[in-house]
Amino acid sequence: FHPTSIASWNAALDIVEASRGAAALVTTGSGKFFSNGLDLEWLKTNFAAHGDAFVRSFHALLRRVLTLPMLTVAAINGHAYAGGAMMALAHDYRLMRADRGFFCLPEIDIHIPLAPGMNALIQAKVMHPATFRDLVSTGARLGGAECLERGLVDDVCGDEEVLPNALELAASLAPKGKDRRTMGALKCEAYQHAVHMLDTSGASHAML
Repeated sequence: FHPTSIASWNAALDIVEASRGAAALVTTGSGKFFSNGLDLEWLKTNFAAHGDAFVRSFHALLRRVLTLPMLTVAAINGHAYAGGAMMALAHDYRLMRADRGFFCLPEIDIHIPLAPGMNALIQAKVMHPATFRDLVSTGARLGGAECLERGLVDDVCGDEEVLPNALELAASLAPKGKDRRTMGALKCEAYQHAVHMLDTSGASHAML
């Protein structure tokens, strides 16, 4: 994620939210990555001048996906690292490739503390204390089978099945997206602490 890609995400979500009727959203990556997270080279170069604004823009995108007024499915086709793992967590459902790819929050190993909004999102979605500890404090790299066992994803499947299965799931969920007002309100209430922190916090002063 960098400013241009965040703008592209928001433009796509504008189109999604402007739709009417039954709908659900599926996102996926390409190649061996679902998403490798924030563009750290850009962030290191621009942190002094733009770091806080950039992190706030990423928080706003996470918040937008988290509370999108329809159900969302992340088709995790490969590695989901750092901000990419957070984006996957912002979705309502997650399907992951079984044979390749890791889900990982490597901030402990790359020496970048989580911003408050990011931490709040992870707390909202990672329910098991031991899993939260392992992801945040040790940077554990979890494959599909272990993610399923720990409740981080809803299903695992073969490489060629991830996106088709995600689309099939989304189609079954789409009728719930008819009432956008209620769906959006339910999500905002369910994740109100994460929403508040994503809305109000910027970069941790210790991030870089």
